[in-house]
Amino acid sequence: GMLSFSVVLGLSMLTISIRNADSLIVDNYYDAGKGINTSLEREKLAEQLNIAGSLSLDTEIGQIEFTLTGESRPQHLVLNLISPTQAERDRRIIMQPISGDLYRGLLQEDIQGRRFVEVLGLEDGAEWRLFEEHTLINGQAITLGK
Repeated sequence: GMLSFSVVLGLSMLTISIRNADSLIVDNYYDAGKGINTSLEREKLAEQLNIAGSLSLDTEIGQIEFTLTGESRPQHLVLNLISPTQAERDRRIIMQPISGDLYRGLLQEDIQGRRFVEVLGLEDGAEWRLFEEHTLINGQAITLGK
């Protein structure tokens, strides 16, 4: 009695999980696809606006500077420094305009090393994005964009 009940219950749960598995996977792929499209749109906008820049860090005084070129001067920039291997080392820094095309943010700790560098800005309510992989070294500027 109990054994056959367990077998029936197990099989019915298996059937449910098999029937519902596909939709979960497809949804995730669809979301991932949407994410890729929006990031490509953001990168296209950066190209249209001729966005580029130079990023340099000064670990002694704990600040990071970005000199922005192109046809956009957002109220602030979001800088995401993404570690390729260790998510806990990812950092998000809000950079404020200092003068003209110069933006500055504060470094809480040393962030040298290999990173995916993402710079986000808003122009007329639309987000643009620069995204490149670089090795960050204190005092050495890196160039993003064109």
